[in-house]
Amino acid sequence: MKKLALALAVSGVLALSVPAPATAAIETYEAKMTAASAAAIAREDMYEAFGPKELRPGQFLWRDVPDSAGEERVVISLTDQLAYLYRGDTLAAVSTISSGAGETPTPTGIFEVLEKKTIHHSRKYDNAPMPHMQRIDRFGIALHAGHNPGHPASHGCVRLPKQFAAKLFSVTGLGTPVLIGA
Repeated sequence: MKKLALALAVSGVLALSVPAPATAAIETYEAKMTAASAAAIAREDMYEAFGPKELRPGQFLWRDVPDSAGEERVVISLTDQLAYLYRGDTLAAVSTISSGAGETPTPTGIFEVLEKKTIHHSRKYDNAPMPHMQRIDRFGIALHAGHNPGHPASHGCVRLPKQFAAKLFSVTGLGTPVLIGA
């Protein structure tokens, strides 16, 4: 967890030294490396917190971590197809995901939750439902409940199991950091 704290400290320095774009997304090389490092550390933290578990598509693990542990942040590993929720330096949850595929990959870097809607429908993709939507960029990329086949299959969004998406939605707020690493 000390490595994660270091990675987040670096991201904080990046956030202070790089002018924040209007979208609150940082997709520089440094931000992408910070997010990739956070994703690798999160996998180690998963083993410490939950043991040597392998999750099947649609599964997640959640443990109670008090609010006093610190602010929430989400770390996404595109390589492992997993999402991690932290409170402070403590891993609270891990879930399978389905990220972007083919011509519509999920972007990497450091983002934040810009908008939340319990029920949302895609403006781009045939009015597709996006329950518990948390938008992280101005182009419509979001975390939301959706089909979770165990491999990249979305149009760039991060699909989460329905119950996990609802729980995550309930504990995050606008401005919650989302680090997406390859």
